[in-house]
Amino acid sequence: MSEKRPVKKKNKPRRFYDYSLLFTVIFLSVFGLVMIYSSSSYAAQIKFGSAAYFMTRQAKIALAGFALMVVISRLDYHWYGKVAAFAYVLSYVLMIAVSLFGRRVNGKRRWLGVGSLSFQPTEFVKIALIVMLAMLIVQMGKKINTRNGVLLIIVMTIPIAGIVAANNLSSGIIIVGIAFVMLFVACKKKWPFFACGFAGVGLLAVAGPLATVLEKMNILHDYQLGRILVWMEPEAYPSTGGYQVLQGLYAIGSGGLVGRGLGESIQKMGFVPEAQNDMIFSIICEELGLFGAVSVILIFLFMIYRFMLIADNAPDLFGALLVVGVMGHIAIQVILNIAVVTNTIPNTGITLPFISYGGTSVLFLMIEMGMVLSVSNQIKLEK
Repeated sequence: MSEKRPVKKKNKPRRFYDYSLLFTVIFLSVFGLVMIYSSSSYAAQIKFGSAAYFMTRQAKIALAGFALMVVISRLDYHWYGKVAAFAYVLSYVLMIAVSLFGRRVNGKRRWLGVGSLSFQPTEFVKIALIVMLAMLIVQMGKKINTRNGVLLIIVMTIPIAGIVAANNLSSGIIIVGIAFVMLFVACKKKWPFFACGFAGVGLLAVAGPLATVLEKMNILHDYQLGRILVWMEPEAYPSTGGYQVLQGLYAIGSGGLVGRGLGESIQKMGFVPEAQNDMIFSIICEELGLFGAVSVILIFLFMIYRFMLIADNAPDLFGALLVVGVMGHIAIQVILNIAVVTNTIPNTGITLPFISYGGTSVLFLMIEMGMVLSVSNQIKLEK
């Protein structure tokens, strides 16, 4: 009798997991905690009696977000598509609820919650829209290149973006930007998108006169017109609207090439309001100089490169579009924050991802990173 040959077990395909992206997220989060402590220690000591007050709060949420990111990264990302419609509808419910019952801060209802627990629903809206648009584009297939296909994406985006923009203009702009980037990648014809980009730059050139006309037509509010006037000539409003802009520019200018040194900022001593929030990049420039600022930008560019690599190798279009949506969100937010701090565009109140203080922001950013890593984890490595 012939001997039976041993049956070879089929080896499971090796999965890719983007540890480079994971380490980038960890580095940016830790660097953010260091800069939050540095920029807020003076104000936190005066207001709360603890120099580490803001850093401690951010660290707790960042750790919880990191744990959630790791869990999500191990899930099959196709599951998100099953809850896309529910999440999209829920985003409307949350935004209507925050408009009616939200906690009012600085005259705006942006926070929803019970007791000490609260969050900004606008961050949830961004994720819900990314998943919903990815599902729609996949379902439409080649129809996305038609006028009706593009109009459907616009119709799905503009209403929710309008509701968000009513209380948070910067988030409304980011939501529209996310849809723009996802459409740009999905559509074959690129020239309409370039035309829109050039038109946007052109609008900045005529922003002053245009804003005045829109304010007279009651389309823009007085404070929105004021922001544009301050952007055009901050020196004319040194003690009112232009104060924060000018103090931020002073911080950037005084940093020089290598900065004053970590923790040695002068502008954080009550000159730059809420330095740990939107204006934290100006403190980075002052303490770490041009070298530190360029290094931060390069790290974000590396993160975007990893997004592009994952999207290019994603197992299917849905996975690729999820990554593209997250990439668009991060890229737009970084560009707008740095542009605001350097007074390249009017002040819109946008945080710097992973670095600025903000619990809701860092929590939902970690969820987005989990989604991207879950796509990377489904990429099969060739032997």
